[in-house]
Amino acid sequence: MKTIDRTIYNRVLSSLQDEDFVIVIYGPRQAGKTTLLKLLQRKLNSEVLMLNGDTARVQQVLSSRDVVAMRTYLGTNKYVLIDEAQRIQDIGINLKIIKDQMPDLKIVATGSSSFELASKINEPLTGRKRVFMLYPLWASELASFGGSTFLSDNRENILKFGSYPKIIQLESEQAKIRYLQEVVEASLYKDILELEDVKNPKMLREILALLAFQIGNEVSYNELANALSVSIEMIKRYLDLLEKAFIIIRIGPYSRNLRKEITANSRYYFIDMGIRNTIIRNYNPLSLRNDVGMIWENFLAMERVKKQLYTDIFVNNYFWRTWDGQEVDWMEEREGQLFGYEFKWNIDKARQAKPPKDFMGTYDNASFMSISQHNYFDFIL
Repeated sequence: MKTIDRTIYNRVLSSLQDEDFVIVIYGPRQAGKTTLLKLLQRKLNSEVLMLNGDTARVQQVLSSRDVVAMRTYLGTNKYVLIDEAQRIQDIGINLKIIKDQMPDLKIVATGSSSFELASKINEPLTGRKRVFMLYPLWASELASFGGSTFLSDNRENILKFGSYPKIIQLESEQAKIRYLQEVVEASLYKDILELEDVKNPKMLREILALLAFQIGNEVSYNELANALSVSIEMIKRYLDLLEKAFIIIRIGPYSRNLRKEITANSRYYFIDMGIRNTIIRNYNPLSLRNDVGMIWENFLAMERVKKQLYTDIFVNNYFWRTWDGQEVDWMEEREGQLFGYEFKWNIDKARQAKPPKDFMGTYDNASFMSISQHNYFDFIL
């Protein structure tokens, strides 16, 4: 299969060669972290030790806190690349020991769940780590892979099946569906159920299904709790786990001046549309779907997040809505300004969209733009 260039590759390589930080790469399973490590291994050529945190020997040595054992195992290598580092007990403390005792050693560690790896390394490696995120393929990476028209030529497939690297290179729809079902069952449910000792897999599925049908709408913790007959605290815990497992992201409400602005609820987007459509088992053509507006909004939101992350746009993301129905789908607070965006699949409706009166009247530092099929490239590329 053709190698897909990842935007963060050169930044990780530069940081690895020029800085003394432990490099940590987070991201969903199957997003390309292992492939990225292999590319680094090939580029660095020699004195590189590639380790898999799933193997018993690696777990035994790198959880031992035994300086002699770790020094012997790591040998004279200049670089150590550790895949699935969250599987190693006390990995944070052990990485600190390694850096203290072998300060010239360069380390990269990857993890598929931030609730595992982050909790193990944040305190021991405070001020001594550089964190990168690797999501499924960004639109700009797709354009680099398939050419300038790849995104527009394959937009429907991307909206249906998402943008995991392997999905883009599978040809048949049946192969894509089988792959996504494997990712959902093996990586999503299995990881969360095993790693966090979640007792109720049925509720996890039900929460995800409910979220899948509420894209672009505020999610009420109270309504979810009532629908599933569980406590609000349980709902919040499951949503937090799903966010830390890189299945969903949360966008909060913006409120500063108006009493009628919504402040309590959040919106949730799926990190990959293929995962969302697999959860509800719907791969129908867009022309036959009544949720195309939700799909389009989710796609634009996540591609914008990737653009912000990979191009160093430092921003706070929100939505804005009032109790009388005025709303802005996506709002960014950056550079002392507010930038409001309305997402419309239908081009004619996008051209007719007008900024909410209270939004523009209340915030004199705000602008507003409608994003549709006609003009979305600049927004996400």
